[in-house]
Amino acid sequence: MGSGKTTVGRALAKKLNKRFIDSDHEIEARTGVSIPVIFEIEGEVSFRQREAEVIRDLTAQDGIVLATGGGAILNNDSRRYLQERGTVIYLHASVNSILQRTRNDKNRPLLRTADPRKKLEELESQRHPLYQEIADLVIETGRPNVQHLVQNILDKLPRSNVSERFPQKHLSMHKTEAGFHTLNVELGDRSYPITIGAGVLNDASVLADRIKGKNVVIVTNTVVAPLYLSNLEKELRNLGKVTSAVILPDGEEHKHWGSLMMIFDHLLSQKCDRKITLIALGGGVIGDMTGFAAATYMRGVPFVQIPTTLLSQVDSSVGGKTGINHPLGKNMIGAFYQPQAVIADTSTLDTLPDNELSAGLAEIIKHGAIIDLAFFEWLEANMQKLRARDEQALAYAVIRSCEIKADVVRQDEREGGLRAILNFGHTFGHAIESGLGYGKWLHGEAVGCGMVMAADLSCRLGYIDFVTKTRIKQLVEAAGLPVIAPDLGEQRWLELMEVDKKNEGGQIKFILLKPLGHSVITNVPEELLLQTLRHCILDHK
Repeated sequence: MGSGKTTVGRALAKKLNKRFIDSDHEIEARTGVSIPVIFEIEGEVSFRQREAEVIRDLTAQDGIVLATGGGAILNNDSRRYLQERGTVIYLHASVNSILQRTRNDKNRPLLRTADPRKKLEELESQRHPLYQEIADLVIETGRPNVQHLVQNILDKLPRSNVSERFPQKHLSMHKTEAGFHTLNVELGDRSYPITIGAGVLNDASVLADRIKGKNVVIVTNTVVAPLYLSNLEKELRNLGKVTSAVILPDGEEHKHWGSLMMIFDHLLSQKCDRKITLIALGGGVIGDMTGFAAATYMRGVPFVQIPTTLLSQVDSSVGGKTGINHPLGKNMIGAFYQPQAVIADTSTLDTLPDNELSAGLAEIIKHGAIIDLAFFEWLEANMQKLRARDEQALAYAVIRSCEIKADVVRQDEREGGLRAILNFGHTFGHAIESGLGYGKWLHGEAVGCGMVMAADLSCRLGYIDFVTKTRIKQLVEAAGLPVIAPDLGEQRWLELMEVDKKNEGGQIKFILLKPLGHSVITNVPEELLLQTLRHCILDHK
């Protein structure tokens, strides 16, 4: 109640050219009396039954936007009708916001109590899990601007619900007959598609459309090659392409100049010209090095990303960051160079070790924490499914993460400002990787711990409260990631964090939460930074 369902629903219906119906108004029209009177005479149980009958009838109609009462989901039949017959949008509002919006409203029988706040907190505890259970979209209503909320809904609605007069503003997504999802990263003449789905690597039509060149060099590693290289080469040869492969050693510790030279050695020995297409078949390390090789070989040749780890599917394959590590800093040598396409086959996640899956979950959590609170809350509710490799849950997490990153990249391709927020947790995380030695911790493990540290620092600055800090730590831990930082020594920590691409004028810059679901790039007092280091390390001692 009080979240703005009627106001937002009416505005959304107008945008979608549909009829708007409020179930409470329909009940009053049928009975001839107001909702408070029904509550007073018949009680809540009888009212819920009337409400269920109205929802049953209304959800059988087409072309409507329906706003229900806040307690409609308490009835099992109503929940089933809403979930099965429509797209369910949960407008989430804080207790404080609801109190402010309803303080002068005399038509809310459940709030006729001596302590409305306590009652709202009880209702929140009872109803929130049910809302999350059936919701297709969760929209935060913290901002009061109705048009902003409506546009947010339009951007996230399945395409079948949105009139062609109102396409998504910057991103376009469609689902093919084979069930694959394609998202376009809009960067003008450097735009490219990301195709996501189980079995997409076995779809000849997708491969033919995404991989343009006749001559192809596949770059992979010793772990991925035995699993997927032979089949990919077979599919490409069936399409008339000439293929060869470079198989690099596996691991972050091999993301260096020597491995890059192995790619160049192969390209030159095979006399590859500017019409060669490179394919990165593997995780983030392979994607970064292949992209860097493509950016620099003959001053630029096409390449295609085929990410096979969760981390690379949701993060490193999207956005055109390429490069190698240096002993003094991670990813300090590289280039921005966009791929021709990204082909993410989610069935490759079936062969992923558990720790690699958890590493990918770190980047997914990051996207929710910095940009999409509703997604963060979805992750809290679905982390067990993700770790159990539930196909639908993983597909949604990959798609939503790619949507978020693609939109950020569209706005700031070369990290001039906004894109830096994607480094939430990375300042600490990169220091962990460099300090321990590349490969000791997986990148996602370091980022997961780094997010816990960044949340602690955000709390010390008053940007988030203790409960929010704890939620982040609990979610990272639930993903199977470390939450205790290694003891590198305070001075060593500071030295490592000073070698960061975001830093300016010798000042360490951090991406912090302000609040959860939003982020800020800022410097911090050294004393607070040291307090975070001591706390996140001493927790373990």
